[in-house]
Amino acid sequence: MSHQLLNISAGTQVVVAKEIRGSNRSLVHPRGAVGVITRTPAVSGENYLVRFPDGFEASMEVSDFSVLKHFKDRLPGAGALGNFSLENHVIYRCIVGSRAYGLDTQDSDTDLRGVYVAPADLQWSLYGAPEQFEDHEGQWCLWELQKFVVMALKANPNILECLYSPLIDKITPLGSELLEIRQSFLSQMVFQTFNGYALSQFKKIEQDLRNQGEIKWKHAMHLLRLLLTGAATLRESYIPVQVEKDRARLLAVKSGTLSWEEVNTWRMDLHADFEKALVTTELPERPDYETVNGFLIKARRRQLDFL
Repeated sequence: MSHQLLNISAGTQVVVAKEIRGSNRSLVHPRGAVGVITRTPAVSGENYLVRFPDGFEASMEVSDFSVLKHFKDRLPGAGALGNFSLENHVIYRCIVGSRAYGLDTQDSDTDLRGVYVAPADLQWSLYGAPEQFEDHEGQWCLWELQKFVVMALKANPNILECLYSPLIDKITPLGSELLEIRQSFLSQMVFQTFNGYALSQFKKIEQDLRNQGEIKWKHAMHLLRLLLTGAATLRESYIPVQVEKDRARLLAVKSGTLSWEEVNTWRMDLHADFEKALVTTELPERPDYETVNGFLIKARRRQLDFL
């Protein structure tokens, strides 16, 4: 088998998945015995060295053992999901990314994001409901309702934009009720989170300039878009996902037409404008937790109808 270097450090306790035998093929340690990693692979293809309490050491592939902590936490959850039809529990799904922003080109992907409500018997089970289903190749991601609303209450930009996407792929009556309370998620926390995401993008750009001497212009474009959207949200109490007015200028940034000096000047102007919007915003300091919590409880109660 091909080996992958995993982040399993020396000193980690492990449970062996096969019998450990000595040079004469006699049993030294049974399957399920516990040992400690004493040596990790230096290069791909090498094995781990596992030492047992009696001092015996065995060279083992990563498939031959489990980390003890993971072994104890593991539950046979696959069976709980066996009859679970995800699509039947999706209440809302939308298109996000460049197509929703109005910044798409013929090469743009179609990114789908949405919300599902876990059935009660899965939610209450030992296994619990997965907080997220994701397919990178298929360009889609679904969050369980509770995970989604918690992230939205924290003003996560990617989550909030889902609630205001102009391109809806699927919506149920419960999904419509979620959109009806989307205003409850908006607060002045938008300033901190949108700024935080923009600053993290700026840090990546600085690193690229320092290390490679070039800029990933798509990152620069999204940095500016976040600042524009954040300021507009504070002023309008609404997230304008489509960037119609600034579309041409943002696409010029994406194509590298503008110089970094021009882009950086625009960035600093937008930061200043964002702060002005914070001073005059009518959004509350914190979101409406009570309304959102009431919606979540109502959604959970409705799942009882499926039992």
